[in-house]
Amino acid sequence: MRVSTIRKVDRWVGFPACLALTLVRKLGMGFFDRPAGAVRKIVFIKLAEQGSTVLAHAAILRAIEMVGREQVYFLAFKENRFICDAMALIPEENVVTVDAKSLPAALWSSVGAVRRLRKLGVDAAVDLEFFARASAIFTFLSGATRRVGFHSWGGEGHNRGDLMTHRLVYNPHYHTGQIFQMMVEALAHSAGRFPAFDFEPPSALRDFPVFHPKAGEVETVQAILRELAGTPEPRPLVLLNANCSDLLPIRKWDSANYLALARRLLEQFPSAVVAFTGAPEEASGVEELCRALDSPRCISMAGRTTLRQLLVLYTLADLLVTNDSGPAHFASLTPADVVTLFGPETPALFAARTARNHVLWAGLACSPCVNAYNDRLSCCHDNACMKRLTVDRVFEKAAAVLNSRLQRGDPARRSPP
Repeated sequence: MRVSTIRKVDRWVGFPACLALTLVRKLGMGFFDRPAGAVRKIVFIKLAEQGSTVLAHAAILRAIEMVGREQVYFLAFKENRFICDAMALIPEENVVTVDAKSLPAALWSSVGAVRRLRKLGVDAAVDLEFFARASAIFTFLSGATRRVGFHSWGGEGHNRGDLMTHRLVYNPHYHTGQIFQMMVEALAHSAGRFPAFDFEPPSALRDFPVFHPKAGEVETVQAILRELAGTPEPRPLVLLNANCSDLLPIRKWDSANYLALARRLLEQFPSAVVAFTGAPEEASGVEELCRALDSPRCISMAGRTTLRQLLVLYTLADLLVTNDSGPAHFASLTPADVVTLFGPETPALFAARTARNHVLWAGLACSPCVNAYNDRLSCCHDNACMKRLTVDRVFEKAAAVLNSRLQRGDPARRSPP
């Protein structure tokens, strides 16, 4: 389903469903909210946004410390599970999925997902979707007697009923990774205390997990590079993600800018290969960009790799230039440097905090214009925040990063510090 369809379903189906389940909870006279003993099994609910799943890594590690790796579960859309598998924090069989390719498929697989969670006997659920109604429904139906999620106390977020036991206030002054960690910590506190939360947030985020390709995966991606670029290990290898999902189109940096950037990088670095990446449905547009450049050192990788192979490609790359989106976070799991272009969102909340992530943000008066309170929707039709990021500025940063890597002699596949 398209993002717009998912949002409509969440609004028109999710809202009455949340109210109905709230009534069920109230009539249950506390039956659904009776925790017994210590937390034994924890499930994270994070249906969409693969990049945010990466930011939840520290929260998942904290849950593992609390109950053990085998007792931590994750519920996500089927198309998003690959990043859970790539992070390798919990067993692959502990990832429960919902098939969102169509509304009937989503409804049918949702029933199966709920049945599995209840059969597993999870007693704690952490809703990482901020104010989405679907995730609140899954959290309640999971059978968990400890349920952590954000509550619309004063109308500052979408009303999704009263389904949580640990009702938190969303604090937009902390990084998303820190917020996710605090949600896990809430499980150790009495539900009756909230929204007051007598806990000092973690001052620093943990290092990201390192993605390790499986046997033969590197060779497979190298073969694709050899076919397209004539060499399995071009150096430097620069990846450009000139695409943007329909979740937030105003994040897109103009394609003409990517063309100009690619030309300057190819001129500045005579041995470099520039590869444009993208999903299969973006392949035709990416190929047009490559034809416009008309260089044997510019290739299109769009649609030529699986999502997991894309991560392998990042391990072979020196640099990725992308807007704030999933690829920026995926690459943070690899040794690649990333130049991330922020606009309608703020890096203070959503940037991957690693030394290899180099953020560019104009910081205009109207930016950020999307947040957890407005369902990440914006009334903006002219993304001045992205237009302020000039080709000169992005090239300067990209060239500095590449020169630094080349001077250090960093092999692309060195494990991150």
